[in-house]
Amino acid sequence: MTIDFDKMGGLVPAIIQDADTRQVLMLGFMNREAYDKTVATGKVTFWSRSRQTLWTKGETSGNFLNMVSMAVDCDNDTLLVKVHPDGPTCHTGTDTCWGEENTPVSSLQFISDLQDFIEKRKEEMPEGSYTTRLFRDGIAKISQKVGEEALETVIEAISGPDDKLIYEAGDMIYHLLVMLTARGLRIEDIAEELRRRHDPQWDKKRREEKALKK
Repeated sequence: MTIDFDKMGGLVPAIIQDADTRQVLMLGFMNREAYDKTVATGKVTFWSRSRQTLWTKGETSGNFLNMVSMAVDCDNDTLLVKVHPDGPTCHTGTDTCWGEENTPVSSLQFISDLQDFIEKRKEEMPEGSYTTRLFRDGIAKISQKVGEEALETVIEAISGPDDKLIYEAGDMIYHLLVMLTARGLRIEDIAEELRRRHDPQWDKKRREEKALKK
């Protein structure tokens, strides 16, 4: 990752965002030393412009910012740091430095986040990962797993307890996400299809489309 520290006299802005909720928590500044320490320790470290020294967020309060990922913008002069915060971020005790609540992401949003993770697995293909093994097995094997998990879900729906049904449905959805990713598709594509069908005129439009194809 190339970062232009020279443009602002050795500093770059670092936007801190909760990796789960996507809420922006604060803005700080890093120099090369602060960046290197953040990468080395996993604890977000800034350069204090007022005290002219490094400071690791949470070293006094215990409210550390645990780094999940870091990316640089298109001009190579601003960082986006995704974190898991330990407690409130602002020194005033609020969740963010703008006084906003850092509310948890909805469970439905997590499905999209999970596919983001699956796509990263596909890109990096780390050894020892079950998801990596699925991608290496190919689309036919992945599709077979979707079918197997769907069957197990149906069995639990007919005769199993709720917790077993939820467990098997989770397996089915996970393998569906892997299958979609293997085909270059997103769960949002499925949501868009369902949204389109929700239109009261959908069935009429579908019949018209079929008529045009004849």
